[in-house]
Amino acid sequence: MTDEGHPRPSERARNLVTGAVDLHVHVAPDVMRRRVTDFDLAKRHREEGLGGFVLKSHYVPTAERAATVRSAVPGVAVYGAITLNGSVGGINPVAVEIAAREGARIVWMPTVDSHNQRTCTAADPEGAKPPMWAQLQSELLERGIAASPVSVVDEGGEVLPEVISVLQIMARYDLALGTGHLSRDEIMSVVRAANEAGVQRIIVTHPEFTSQRLSGHDQRELAERGAFLERCFTTPYTGKVEWAEMIANIRTSGVASSFLSSDLGQPFNPPVEDGLALMADHLLGAGFDEDEVHLMTVENPTRLITPKEAA
Repeated sequence: MTDEGHPRPSERARNLVTGAVDLHVHVAPDVMRRRVTDFDLAKRHREEGLGGFVLKSHYVPTAERAATVRSAVPGVAVYGAITLNGSVGGINPVAVEIAAREGARIVWMPTVDSHNQRTCTAADPEGAKPPMWAQLQSELLERGIAASPVSVVDEGGEVLPEVISVLQIMARYDLALGTGHLSRDEIMSVVRAANEAGVQRIIVTHPEFTSQRLSGHDQRELAERGAFLERCFTTPYTGKVEWAEMIANIRTSGVASSFLSSDLGQPFNPPVEDGLALMADHLLGAGFDEDEVHLMTVENPTRLITPKEAA
């Protein structure tokens, strides 16, 4: 354990995740307190032999930040992204086009402003730590400046035209789709539409998270459609799901369709650069072999994020 009471990964796990790119981190600068800055995280990744990370913000595009960090810390692959919440205009094709031209690699569907998240009545298990963005969302609502919930389907469940436009832009630039905090039915509809639009990189964002909670059967169906299921360290670590349930879902959908990310950066959680190795330790302890863990931590994320010209 560290002085902060967090576990430390084994050397075996550290070696297994060498070169890994973490596709989901929340670091400073941000609108809430974070554990580490993007520059310092890049340096730590280089020191630990990790490949890099994707800067996720619920509120602002990060491609420009990523380019600056890459320039300042050579040898670490830092990628930008955009999340289609109210602060960027929701489902906004112009924002996606600009983000793509600036080098963004992932487009997340709405998260904190998704209709599903804003209306979700599912409760975290007792003792689970609430996400940091929940307080900010409450403050915005109290001040009367929160965005309206962002929908991706109409009342009949059909994917909205503006979502189709966004997916077409993503296909043209070969960007990865992240399903964000959509509901089960919305995820199914958007993934189907992404397949039809020609999107080649599809990520089902933390399917075990409270507002998603996809069944193993649903996860397997999405894997059969070519989607990758994202297993975030924070989801079980903060008590939102049992490790055993996540591990069972990996076995159901298959390691070939799963990848690991940390979703770290919160000041009360472990260091971001430890997240993937800590997950590797859990999976090794659950009986996955080293090749399977390497596939989920290094090979699959690399395949999902690396631009074709760099592959």
